[in-house]
Amino acid sequence: MAPIRSTTRSPAVSIYKHDAALDASVGKDGIDYTRVNLLRNTAVAKLYEDALRYEPGTSISSAGALVTSSGKKTGRSPRDKRIVDEETTTEDIWWGPVNTKLSEHAFLINHERAVDYLNTRERLYVFDGFAGWDPKYRLKIRVVCARAYHSLFMHNMLIRPTEEELKTYGEPDFTILNAGAFPANRYTTGMTSSTSVSINFKLRQMVILGTEYAGEMKKGVFTIMHYLMPKAGVLSLHSSANQGLQGDTSLFFGLSGTGKTTLSADPARALIGDDEHVWTDTGVFNIEGGCYAKTIDLSAEKEPEIFGAIRFGSVLENVVFDEDTRIVDYSDKSLTENTRCAYPIEYIPNALIPCIGKHPKNIVMLTCDAQGVLPPVSKLTSAQAMYHFISGYTSKMAGTEDGVVEPEATFSACFGQPFLVLHPTQYATMLAQKIGEHKADVWLINTGWNGGAYGTGKRIALKYSRAIVDAIHNGELKKAEYVTYPIFGLEIPKAVTGVPAEVLNPATAWQGTPQTFNATVSKLAALFNKNFAKYADQATEDVIAAGPKL
Repeated sequence: MAPIRSTTRSPAVSIYKHDAALDASVGKDGIDYTRVNLLRNTAVAKLYEDALRYEPGTSISSAGALVTSSGKKTGRSPRDKRIVDEETTTEDIWWGPVNTKLSEHAFLINHERAVDYLNTRERLYVFDGFAGWDPKYRLKIRVVCARAYHSLFMHNMLIRPTEEELKTYGEPDFTILNAGAFPANRYTTGMTSSTSVSINFKLRQMVILGTEYAGEMKKGVFTIMHYLMPKAGVLSLHSSANQGLQGDTSLFFGLSGTGKTTLSADPARALIGDDEHVWTDTGVFNIEGGCYAKTIDLSAEKEPEIFGAIRFGSVLENVVFDEDTRIVDYSDKSLTENTRCAYPIEYIPNALIPCIGKHPKNIVMLTCDAQGVLPPVSKLTSAQAMYHFISGYTSKMAGTEDGVVEPEATFSACFGQPFLVLHPTQYATMLAQKIGEHKADVWLINTGWNGGAYGTGKRIALKYSRAIVDAIHNGELKKAEYVTYPIFGLEIPKAVTGVPAEVLNPATAWQGTPQTFNATVSKLAALFNKNFAKYADQATEDVIAAGPKL
């Protein structure tokens, strides 16, 4: 018996019903689904009520969004991520600093700790949803958590099943047990702190302890897909995607803070998704049912689609607001730079539903260069595309990870290294095949600094980045004249409509001396070469030659 509180009667009357879908998994993950205060796929309004009543620090913004706190952790904790080392997957996984081994025994200790915590909560929430819009590849994901905030977050981020799909849901393909308010035991073998985010592919389970940051669940699902999709012969990508009126699809690669969400939310194009996609033999599909946008310095003028999506049903994390008016101050960074909003994708007016697009014609690799020496836009050759995809250079933006307080130069393979499970060259090889097969054009766009490094120069204006993307989509840049940028060998357009000519070339935009500019370029080039050396033994000669030359 799996009693579920009815959402169709007065809250004063407790009504419970038999739910075969939940009954089917009783005992498989240790959760007691017979409890009377367990709520499955709960109505948004009910989640609001519970969050406001039981979770301190929760409010409603003037726009109607649920404002909440993720606690001490306001970003992901990648150093505490673990993959269980077991016989069915150990030979496939790219072990190292990204994927750290955890023994099966240690996972079971964490699992039991999470189960014991969840089973003693007064209220327990279950959300059953899907990852992946293409029915051929989608996974059934079950989330079990103790906070209404977490349930609403995943209600937004996963694909919401219809009533009929929920009735026939059956066994989940993967279960996430979020006991984030309860710490891991630091003395458990393999633990480095009281935070633990661990995935067991054999048991098809993910366990979260010691962090209430909801983004861990979202990226956990992506990590799961990053393993299972390539194994199924299709390419998972850390990218946003949109589609023009003629059905021309564009992919935007990039880590958090580089502009994936912002640049893909284009009023002239249909949004397929803002962060996670899979490229199949028939096109691309979004993994998620919602968007998770950074809101720092958000305004209706600069990002109207995202601003308008912040309303009833959306979740605002760690923002500061006026106690009287409930108006959010999106410029306030006092809690974190990583203020965010999670909302269903249909809150974007021009979202493409179902979120499935055609094969991409343009691929944009976004980087946020804090050194201020990469061009705002470059056209890449096939070899350069592979070089920059494998390199994945960017700067970690403040707040996106625990402890990051200002931009840090980093190389993140495939523009998503924290979420890779297989070796980067496996994803790169699949991407090269797709680009060649569908003759897609590839561009490198720097949304970082111009005129100098962080602290001296200025971040490239969003209107310039938008103008560049428009020029890609309308074909202007395909026909443009180019000059070669020394050392990096990148092709820079001489002109782009709406972008000052002096901004396009970092050498002319630089506010310092030529000596400091050349030194900064050389320094960054050396970092590229040093990083790529670890992949050189598995790269072809033309890809190696596409790197900077000192």
